[in-house]
Amino acid sequence: MSLHERWHGELENLRRQGRFRRLAPPHGIDFSSNDYLGYGKRVAEGTAPHPRPLSPEGRGEERSGSASRLLRGHREIWDQLEDALARWHRAEAALVFPTGYTANEGLLSTVIEAADFIASDELNHASIIDGCRLTRAERCIFRHNDLDHLESGLRGAAQHGPSGRQLFVITESLFGMEGDTAPLKEMAELTQRYGAHLIVDEAHATGCFGASGAGLVDALGLREHVLATVHTGGKALGLTGAYVAGSALLKEWLINRCRHFIFTTALPPAIARWWLQRLPQMQADEAARKYLHGAADYFRRALAEHGLSAPGRNYIVPLIVGDDAEAVRMAERLQQAGFDIRAIRPPTVPAGTARLRISIHADHDEATLRQVAAAIEQSRRL
Repeated sequence: MSLHERWHGELENLRRQGRFRRLAPPHGIDFSSNDYLGYGKRVAEGTAPHPRPLSPEGRGEERSGSASRLLRGHREIWDQLEDALARWHRAEAALVFPTGYTANEGLLSTVIEAADFIASDELNHASIIDGCRLTRAERCIFRHNDLDHLESGLRGAAQHGPSGRQLFVITESLFGMEGDTAPLKEMAELTQRYGAHLIVDEAHATGCFGASGAGLVDALGLREHVLATVHTGGKALGLTGAYVAGSALLKEWLINRCRHFIFTTALPPAIARWWLQRLPQMQADEAARKYLHGAADYFRRALAEHGLSAPGRNYIVPLIVGDDAEAVRMAERLQQAGFDIRAIRPPTVPAGTARLRISIHADHDEATLRQVAAAIEQSRRL
């Protein structure tokens, strides 16, 4: 069998399973993106402040990263941004990465060594899974949010591991496909009890929890109990880039040892300027955060009126369909009705749990939320 024949065969298999993926541009009212606070759409419509655009005569160095941060890619503005991010999270330091994927992979593969032990939630993001694999450490994949299963893994690792072994617990704070949150306080207690280190991916919580939007770890007062948090700009903040928040020593370690940082071209300095303009706007935007959570509650009640229920309690609303092909058909019907809702299928989610992932935003009004709830119920009956 040739390579092309192998590819054709596998793609045809995906088609039969209802798992073949195609790129589709945005169409209809946005219920699929991670633009939780609505900044992306408000900027596009000209109804929200936006970072100043680059002028054509702007310096080339502002528009281009040109090199890694350790070569010629570093500018003082990155120090300014990382200091601002650290203050926001009440952490000692922060370090910017090009994407959330590289931040997770880079952090985990740098701080965890082959002799160490990892306990990772079974529903963690692919970037966490890949980062854990790169470490070659022993892994315990504990059942989603199951503290007893987590403790069992930590107990065994603490009792039987080699001398000097470090234990790590890794979780998302708000799970991007489930819409539920990790029991972070209880996890922090377990990691303290067993001498483990807690790492939390705050990608879907950044901007949306806490008085200043710092995320769930800071909203719960757990900063001193975590080794690191990972945050992205490409969701609620509407910006390119990501960062790790933690200790000053962790930052030095990553700068010196993290291949994902050392060998990556720096983002253009203009991106840092955009972050510095957006941060104070978002931190002060308590009204958007309050409305977002209220809209999520309202939508879930609207679903219930149509006999529909979804796991979780937040603005990520997964409507479990089960069958892959039926989830795709329902999504297509909703798109035809003017609502951009996409089907999520394995391997992104576990087999048998294909779903519609509905993302509530702070610019969805109640009338629209009622309409989409009714459209979802109708899409099941067509």
